[in-house]
Amino acid sequence: MAKYLAQIIVMGAQVVGRAFARALQQEYAASQAAAKARGSSAQHSAAASSITGMTVQEAQQILNISTLTPEEIQKNYEHLFKVNDKSVGGSFYIQSKVVRAKERLEEELNIQTQQEKPQKTET
Repeated sequence: MAKYLAQIIVMGAQVVGRAFARALQQEYAASQAAAKARGSSAQHSAAASSITGMTVQEAQQILNISTLTPEEIQKNYEHLFKVNDKSVGGSFYIQSKVVRAKERLEEELNIQTQQEKPQKTET
C-alpha cells in the first residue's frame, strides 16, 4: 500500500513539474515577443527608468505635467524646487524627488528626439 502511495506522489510531482516548466517557457516566449513588439524606444525608456528608478508616469505625476514640453517641465520644476526648499520649511526628500523627476523627463525627451532624427532622415 505504501509503495503505491509513494508512486502516486512521485508521478503527481512529475506532472506538476512538467506543467510548471511548460508555463515558464510560455511566459518567457511571451515576454520576448512583447519586448520585440515594443521596439528599441521602449528599451531605451526602460533602461532610463531602471537607471533613475522612476517611470515617466511617476515623474509626470510628481511635476504635475500632462505633456512633455521642456518649458512646462522647467516651470513646474522651478516652482516645486523652491516650495520644497528646506530653508522655507520644505522637505529635502520631496525636493530630491522633484530633481529626479526632472532628470527622468529630460532623459525621455532626449530619447524621443533621438528617435525622431532617424525618422526625418528616412523621409
